[in-house]
Amino acid sequence: MSDERSDFNERAEAILSVFRRGAEFTRELVEDNRRLRRQLRATQERQQWAARDDDDWAKLRVELLDRIELLESEKESMQERLREIESENQQFATRHSEIEEENNNLANLYVASFQLHSTLDPSEVVKAILEIVINLIGAEIFCVYLCDPKSGVLEPVASEGAPVSQFPKVSLGDGFVGRAVAENEVATRSPSQPTAGPAFGGTPLVAIPLRVGDRPIGAIVLYALLAQKDGFSALDQELFSLLAGHAATAIFAAQLHAQSERKLNTIQGFIDLLTK
Repeated sequence: MSDERSDFNERAEAILSVFRRGAEFTRELVEDNRRLRRQLRATQERQQWAARDDDDWAKLRVELLDRIELLESEKESMQERLREIESENQQFATRHSEIEEENNNLANLYVASFQLHSTLDPSEVVKAILEIVINLIGAEIFCVYLCDPKSGVLEPVASEGAPVSQFPKVSLGDGFVGRAVAENEVATRSPSQPTAGPAFGGTPLVAIPLRVGDRPIGAIVLYALLAQKDGFSALDQELFSLLAGHAATAIFAAQLHAQSERKLNTIQGFIDLLTK
């Protein structure tokens, strides 16, 4: 990335240098043109009161006209080159904007990953997932599901845009969400396709499976996007993949930590009971 920026800066400096040379040359051409025109007018004025050989005058006139024509041609050539440089400069500006957007996307992905792995509290991990989906993906109605390892049922545990009670439980392998988790594949539908909310049995727009190896952890299910968002970008697809892996790992690690804490407290309580 630094090499690309350095190359971009060098090319930008080269373009500015060409602009400066072009502007200076254009000023010289314009000044030369003015000087020759003044000389032509002065010569015409002198012809009115001074006798001059017709052949000399004709020769001088032809030379001056040729010089003016050459200067006009060079001026047009320089203007064409300036137009080409302006076009190249616009392309560089567009590429610069794309690079800035890529850098911003990378920063967002880093922040999202850091938030997921910055805590071992299950509730804080789920809260981080909600913030990522709201702020980076732009979802309006969505729910986070966790899988009951005994029954294999996905149960809604946190939501945004609608109460958790409106989101249905889902069995692994059943429906849009169950199949996505069972097959470990992100399932998406076009936001332009009509859909109803969870309370009316609508089909979600996105189902992001959360798995660690062969173990289903849960899912993130999106039903509606914010009004200003009309589709999924490349960054959204990256976030889907990030959440599918990192969110599952973060939840699994938090669950293991909570279980170990409970077992440790139980053991410590048993030891305290025996030593009293």
